[in-house]
Amino acid sequence: MILIVGLGNPGREYENTYHNMGFKAIDELSIRNGFLLTKQKCKSLIYEGQILGQKVVVAKPQTYMNLSGEAVVELCSKFKPDKIFIIYDDIDIEKGSFRFREVGSAGTHNGMRNIVKLMGTQSIPRIRIGIKPENQVYDLADYVLSKCKGESLEKIEDAIDKAVDFLEEQIKNFKA
Repeated sequence: MILIVGLGNPGREYENTYHNMGFKAIDELSIRNGFLLTKQKCKSLIYEGQILGQKVVVAKPQTYMNLSGEAVVELCSKFKPDKIFIIYDDIDIEKGSFRFREVGSAGTHNGMRNIVKLMGTQSIPRIRIGIKPENQVYDLADYVLSKCKGESLEKIEDAIDKAVDFLEEQIKNFKA
């Protein structure tokens, strides 16, 4: 079974903010595969079912970003996945691109820091969506919680499409 977790903040006020790109990626995955995240379990909205012939649990933690690890730990404890993917924004990656890593530090991302801390490992596959600003940012929190629009949104949506293509390929080729 594969666990796919997109990071973000719940609530309308956070929709389309840079920090909610993990949620946007999960939304794209659900649109492509015709499912909704309707159940509330493990501090998350979840979908349990099949994608491309694989058993999956797809989740959007409802803990707010900085406590994402609480939801991920509960999800792992309940579902005991064979493989995990965490999807989130990364301010150090150019807009319009994404990166995949099997292992690594959390970098500057507080949600991923909380996951690594509570899981006790850096061996967590992650897909990072680039949100790097064009100009220097003096208040990181203000930037990541600002609305993404215009050309920036187009670039990020392109990166999300590519990241979801990659994720679907990983799902299709998964062998437990």
